[in-house]
Order: sequence, then C-alpha cells, then structure tokens
Amino acid sequence: MDQPDLVESLPNMSLAQRAWNIRRKALLMGQVQGQGYIGQALGIADVLAAVYFHALEYRSEEPEWEGRDRFLLSIGHYAIALYAAMMEAEILPEEELETYGMDDSRMPMSGMASYTPGMEITGGSLGHGLGIGVGMALGLKRKESAALVYNLMSDGELGEGSTWEAAMAGAHYRLDNLICLVDFNNQQADGKSTAMMCSEPLDKKWEAFGWHCQRVDGNDLDAVVKALDAARAHPGRQPRVIIFDSKMCKGVPFLEEREMSHFVRVEPEEWSKALAVLEEGRPL
Repeated sequence: MDQPDLVESLPNMSLAQRAWNIRRKALLMGQVQGQGYIGQALGIADVLAAVYFHALEYRSEEPEWEGRDRFLLSIGHYAIALYAAMMEAEILPEEELETYGMDDSRMPMSGMASYTPGMEITGGSLGHGLGIGVGMALGLKRKESAALVYNLMSDGELGEGSTWEAAMAGAHYRLDNLICLVDFNNQQADGKSTAMMCSEPLDKKWEAFGWHCQRVDGNDLDAVVKALDAARAHPGRQPRVIIFDSKMCKGVPFLEEREMSHFVRVEPEEWSKALAVLEEGRPL
C-alpha cells in the first residue's frame, strides 16, 4: 500500500500558517494549566511546521506505520509544542487540547511514549534521545528500511557526555539515515546555555565528530526548509545535524523580552493578551 501524500491530503495551508497554528494551540494548552514550557514551544514552532508538513513521512491515521520516519523528542519538556504539531497534523484530536497536563490525559506535561500516539520515546531525562536515535537508525539500516530518524534535542543537552558518545557512534556506523535537530535558544533553567557550559564553536565540533553540519535561523521558514532538504539530499554516508538558532517566545514580543524564559512566568491575565498579540501577527 503506497503512502499517501500527507501535505496534499490535508487542507491547503502555508507553512507559516501551520507554524502560527502550532503557536496558538500551545498557548491554549498553557492557558489550561496556567503554566508550561511556552517559550520553547513558541520558539520551535517553525521547525516543527517544516518537519511535519514538509519533511516527515508518516500517516496521521496510523501512527505506528512501519514505513514512517521516526521523530524523537529528546527534550521531553517540549511536549506541549509536539502535541500542538501533532494536533495540527491530525494525529491527535484537537478536542483533547483542554485535557493537557490533567489526570488521565494522553498529553502529560513531559512527553511519554506510553501515553501519546505518535510519541516515539519518553524523553524526560535529557541527553538520551540521540543515543536512542542511533540505535533506531542502525536497526532500520539492518532491516533495509528507507525510513529516516529525526532527533530533536536542545542546546543544553550538548553538555551531556552521552550526547557526544552517541555522536561518535552515529559517525562510526555511517548512519546517513539519522538527522539530528538542535534547538539552540541559548536558554537553560539557570541562565544562558553558553554561560553554563559553552559548546561553541558548535558547527566545528559536529564536523570534527564526522557529521555533515548546517547552522541556520530556526525562525526563518525558508532557511529551515532548505536545510532539511539539504540534509536529506546530502550524498555522503554520514549522519547529518542542523543547528537551529531560535528565539524563545517567538511571536509574542512582550514574552520575548523576558530575561528568564526557560519556564517563562505568564500571569493569569496575560494568557488572553498573548493570544491577542499572536493574532495580530497571523499570516494572511
């Protein structure tokens, strides 16, 4: 059975509109709980829109389809962003939005594969996603599958030794079906990532570990799409990584300005304000 063309089977919509919808759904979920990792969700929305509506091979109605590309959320606390993307992709029903983070919900605050259709791994402990991705990519190779493995991780995970062990293994096994996506928003719980454990020059490090590396603006949809296309088309037998420099709270300027935005504080009266500000920037 041939895979349907997902992008054409869904309503005709631009990637900018998809990214806007992801941001709006994430804000609505945050409003339900009165909290959440909204800064990360707003910042990564453009990447998720490009991944789910341009790059990823999957079937909305069959999340465990064997021929699918695997999308791993190493950063489990970004789950609110992934739920929004999966609702937009019709993997999760939008009617469940108001259950976010509640008892018996399929959408816990940190991503768990046992709860949520389309969630490939439980990524709560940071630094594990890339290692799991290496194992998945190696397994798919041995099954002669054409599927790709995408691993979304954070800049904070670059301080984890397990990340670089996985990077070495990916290059050693020449895993050209593995694409690592690094969200570099330069923010951790205790401050800027570059102040906690500076990983620069990051592109040179990945290249030294044997990876094909690109670095682009993660909030420039054209640049994101081109980087994903280049990663998939790269002819060398080596894993690929794209570093996305993103802005926390992108699309809601008064939240963008807050210095500490890892778990950005949004007052009860500010949720409606954030949604209204986002509405002003809605793509035509």
